[in-house]
Amino acid sequence: MSDDGRRTARERILDTAAELFYREGIRAVGIDTIIARSGVAKMSLYRNFASKDDLICAWLEDTDAMFWAWWQGVVARHPGDPRAQLKALFAALGKWSAHPKFRGCPFINTMVEFRDTEHPGRAIAERHARVLRDHLRDLAAQAGAREPEALAEHLLLMMQGAYAGGRMLGPDVAARAIPAAAAVLIDAACGQDAR
Repeated sequence: MSDDGRRTARERILDTAAELFYREGIRAVGIDTIIARSGVAKMSLYRNFASKDDLICAWLEDTDAMFWAWWQGVVARHPGDPRAQLKALFAALGKWSAHPKFRGCPFINTMVEFRDTEHPGRAIAERHARVLRDHLRDLAAQAGAREPEALAEHLLLMMQGAYAGGRMLGPDVAARAIPAAAAVLIDAACGQDAR
């Protein structure tokens, strides 16, 4: 947001697109709807984003940056304790999946909506998944996992399952079951010293 408290046209467009793409789905939201809801002129939208695909990519890049800021905030609460950091990530995911505005993972949602492997948004979503797996593997290695790659893959699958099924479980179950299941995987992979 601008220092003076007023959002630029680009910020208004991105904020509107973020809300609508996440809540309604990317394909369900047209450019005209984004223009109307953001209160910008069509020319202003196209001055900032050459196409809807450019807007999708900008939204995904912003979402990626927000995800990693969230990640850093969670792990920073447990300095020097990678096992606790892993568990905290899944506790936070459990809480988020129980939130009324939760609609799954924007990256997985993008992959589902765009089956064309050449779509630029899909490339961003795939990159996010690779980097996420790498971060999980690094934390797993730091936590003493016997097979960090395997634990990372298991946790990534669990995270994707939480994104897909968190709402179906109901808020109380999701908030409890997601971190509990992750803790079982983490403790089993990292030895008996459960924390």
